[in-house]
Amino acid sequence: MNFVAHMRIGTLEITAMLAAVAIIAARPRSGSPAEIASLAPVKAVLRIVELGSERRFEGLCPLTIGRDAGCELVLADVEVSRRHARLETQGGIVFVRDLESSNGTFLNGRRLESAVELREGDEIDVGTTRLIVEKIAPWT
Repeated sequence: MNFVAHMRIGTLEITAMLAAVAIIAARPRSGSPAEIASLAPVKAVLRIVELGSERRFEGLCPLTIGRDAGCELVLADVEVSRRHARLETQGGIVFVRDLESSNGTFLNGRRLESAVELREGDEIDVGTTRLIVEKIAPWT
């Protein structure tokens, strides 16, 4: 086999390997509420930037975010609905979904249309408040 043919085969193998890695890494982040109905205990650690100050929140999912005192994460932001968004789990994966809030819920700058998987470093915007996902881990 000549050098050029050998290099072409090596390039194809590398390209195929990179494609496989990209497919595995790009697993879907969306899910319907029915798909995420099965809940497993998972802890979410959030940094909350609200009304010019920061605080840290650690809670067990599922949890509801809003202004209502019955929510697990209560926010003072008047742009936030009483029951604005919810973090839910399935198989150890945390999803965020909007609860038909007045102003919508945004994940990394995009308005949520359905439940979407959360990953560490993601930013959730509800009203003028930003929730930064610092950690998602099994509840211990």
